Formats: sequence, C-alpha cells, structure tokens
Amino acid sequence: MDPLSDVLSLLRPKSYVSSGFSAGGEWAIEFNKQHDRIKCYSVVSGTAWLAVKDGPPPTCLKEGDCFVLPRGKPFILASDLSVPTVDSSTLFPPPQPGGTVACNGGGDFFLVGSRFAVHGKTAPSLLRMLPEIVHIRKDSERAALHWSIQRMITELNERKPGSDLIAQHLAHMILVQALRIELTENSNHDLGWFSALADPGLGLAIQAIHSDPARKWSLQELSACAGMSRSIFAQRFKERVGETPIEYLTRWRMLLAVDRLENSTDPVSSIALAVGYEAESAFSTAFKRVMGTSPRQYSFNRQGSAF
Repeated sequence: MDPLSDVLSLLRPKSYVSSGFSAGGEWAIEFNKQHDRIKCYSVVSGTAWLAVKDGPPPTCLKEGDCFVLPRGKPFILASDLSVPTVDSSTLFPPPQPGGTVACNGGGDFFLVGSRFAVHGKTAPSLLRMLPEIVHIRKDSERAALHWSIQRMITELNERKPGSDLIAQHLAHMILVQALRIELTENSNHDLGWFSALADPGLGLAIQAIHSDPARKWSLQELSACAGMSRSIFAQRFKERVGETPIEYLTRWRMLLAVDRLENSTDPVSSIALAVGYEAESAFSTAFKRVMGTSPRQYSFNRQGSAF
C-alpha cells in the first residue's frame, strides 16, 4: 500500500456517527474532548466559522466546502466567533447514526459528515502524522467529493434498509478523498510528515520505506530514491519530518510491530523478522528505545488489560 493508506490502516478508523447538523440565527458550539477521533464534514448550505484550538487561524466555511480535523483537537464551530459558546454535549445527544441535529430551529447552515474513532496505543503518534486541518474549497477539488456527499445526504434522509452501513462506507470514502486531495494539492511549506509526503523527493523516499520496511535501507539508498545528494536529503528530511530518515524507518517498523502485537498471535521472533530484524535481541532493543518497554512486556500488558 501507499504511505497514506498504511497510516489509515493502522488507525483503523471506524465511523460511529454519520449525521447532519442544521443551525439558524446566531450560534457558537465548542467541541471538547475530541481525543482519538477524526472529524470529517461537508457544508451543504450556508456559512460558518471554524476555529481549532492551538491550530491555524480561524477559517470561514462556505457552501460546498469540505473539512477534516484529523488530530482530534478541540474546536469551535460558529456563525460568529464573538458569540458566547455552548458545549456540544448540551446540544448533541449520545452518538447515534443518522438523522439531523438542529440548533435554533436550523435553516441557515447545514452540514453532513462523520466522526471516526481510532484505536490502539499508537493512535496518538499516527494522528500527529496527519495535518491539523484539511479545508477543501476549490471547485475542481470539491467535485471529487460531490457524489459521495450527496449520496450520504440521501441515505441520512431516506433511512432505507442498509442506510447506516452505506453511510459508513461513504464516510470512509469522503475521509480518504479529502486527505488525498490535500496531499495532491499541498504546495505549502508546513513542517510534518504529511507535508514531507507531498514533497516530490521526500515523498519518494517515504514511499520506498513503506513499500519494504524490512529492507536494510541505507541513507545513500534513500537519498537516491529522493533524487538528492545524501547530505541535502538528510538535512531536508530532518527539517521537514523532525527526525532523521533512519529514525523514521525505525519508528515506522515499531508501529508495524505494535500493530502485530495488538492484533495477532504471532511470536515476537516472527514479528522481529517481518520488520527487518534477524536477531530478536536487536529488535527488542530498538522496540524498547522507541516504545519505552520490551515487546514481550508490551504484549503481556495488553493481554493482562483485556480481562
């Protein structure tokens, strides 16, 4: 798979709410406690302001826009950011698929979308690899999402047999499409893994690592994949991603190993070999350095906590 698919696969996002929201008049809602959740929505009509805590400047959402909040940060959605906020828990009922929640009678602003829960102890690390906010506003980009969004609206309104399952699949399509568009169109110079993946050279090196994580990659080989000199590649990778290429390779291997420890019964020796370590002792040393515990202790703690 490609790197973006790899990360989303490890996160295993599950859409547990696909619904609509309609608001009227003046309103402002604060969404707290978004940990381990991805929000993905599309504005069907009207305008509103979106402000992410400790994120980029507030952005104005308009009809046809799609936005994704991949890192689970608290945020405010409002007709006007000067309006006093109310906590979302006072307005929204316990999560239930389908239907539409109305604020002030609705009618002026309407959006549809989903909330995704992600799982596993590595979820926070994986979510940090994604951008803080994805805001898709170009007509050429929004066209790619139009069918999925309109189909979701139909399923939410008509509530035919199987509507919940169809809405779940559509929500996944919207999430992946939005992230893919952001990745393709990303031309800024923000720091982070997602931005590096959009870089023509660095993206090729990351793709190489993900295509064969067990390979004994050298800095020279990875710089060749990126089409850069070794020194320039190492410097640019560290500046953009925040760690060296070999450190990233090691961390990605450990994330894959954790996934195997959490979701399989494979012995540690087999997992070590699968992620590029011929000696289990070398794998255990690397795992403890990155994850803070040995793979066997990690597996024991996971199994013990299941009861």
